[in-house]
Amino acid sequence: MPAAKFKQLLTLGLFRTSRSLAAGMIMLGFPYLILRHLHLGALTLGLLYATAGVATAVLGLLFGYLADSWGRKHSLVLVGATLPLSTALAWASSGLAHPLPWLYLASMLGGFSATGSLMGGGVGGAAAPIQSAVIVDVAKPNNPTAYFSWFNFFSGVFAAVGALLGRLLDVRQIFLAATLISLAGLITLLPLRLPRYRANPRRLQGRQVIGKFTLTGALNGLTQGLITPFLIPFFVLVFHIPKSHMAVYGFISGSLGALALLAAPKLEAHFGFVKSIALTRGLGAVLLLMLPFEHWLPLALAIYFVTPGLRVMAIPVQQTALSERVEAHELGRALGLNQVARLAASSGAIAFTGAMFETALEVPFVVYFLIMSMNIYLYFRFFGERKSIEAAPAAVNE
Repeated sequence: MPAAKFKQLLTLGLFRTSRSLAAGMIMLGFPYLILRHLHLGALTLGLLYATAGVATAVLGLLFGYLADSWGRKHSLVLVGATLPLSTALAWASSGLAHPLPWLYLASMLGGFSATGSLMGGGVGGAAAPIQSAVIVDVAKPNNPTAYFSWFNFFSGVFAAVGALLGRLLDVRQIFLAATLISLAGLITLLPLRLPRYRANPRRLQGRQVIGKFTLTGALNGLTQGLITPFLIPFFVLVFHIPKSHMAVYGFISGSLGALALLAAPKLEAHFGFVKSIALTRGLGAVLLLMLPFEHWLPLALAIYFVTPGLRVMAIPVQQTALSERVEAHELGRALGLNQVARLAASSGAIAFTGAMFETALEVPFVVYFLIMSMNIYLYFRFFGERKSIEAAPAAVNE
């Protein structure tokens, strides 16, 4: 590997792993902050998640457009600053008499929606479209699936470590530590050099392909919002698991999910894009359907350990499929639009599950299974035949 490319990968890796450490801590700490420290209830948690999801969608689209027109590096630095700012705000406001308005602002800036896996976006998800576009730029001319796999793997590992570290801190200290860690990662971006594309922001040639990914992304968002942010609250409310134990369980689940990502290149080689999605997410949907109906802790933990990995295993394959079908100078916008659809849909689903967790806890799991089945059908319908486009126009370095 050329030294210049290795330096780019290392710089981006340091930035991404620092955010993953912070995200793992936030994923663990935020439900406990709302449910146990502030005693605000599952509905409030759901509304905070939902509001954050909408804000992340808007910010992701905005920064996706900036990445194609203003430049990848400048946009990445700007969006990277939102996470330490949000965690600092959450830390400061959690000690106030009336913290809720400030917590809404913090969760919106930092993307505390927890939609999607940590490897696939999750906390701080407004930066996800730009990061994916940058990985494609750095990977050229090679297939980016292996790069996505390794980056997502390390993200998952450090997110799991972050959740484990959160076990050693009280709830407020978690957010202070996340601020310092994510700020340190932001500084590592300064020497990064990336291509800048001269894109026309009013023109989008790959509208048809982007539209298909946007629709499937919206259904993915619905399923993510229904279940993913509520896996930890599920164990808090149903089994009354203390934070110290839940941190260990989160570490195990996150580690297994990260390891599952390394299977993506083999998965793509043997099954292709669509079948990889169908096999992994279909099996995960069946297991999650069982979770609320059998309140036996060992079985519930086994499902919790396995299903995040099944959901994220095909993410690198999916990211490659989108990057192959969209021109490079439109990739930031394509990824931003996909994230808008996913997070906008997830926000309504989050609010729905927040209400259901207080009345009919089983309903979101059933709806998850039905929507995931529909989405798998659409993947076969839209992408059954592989279609790609020609290479992107020339770029200049920033």
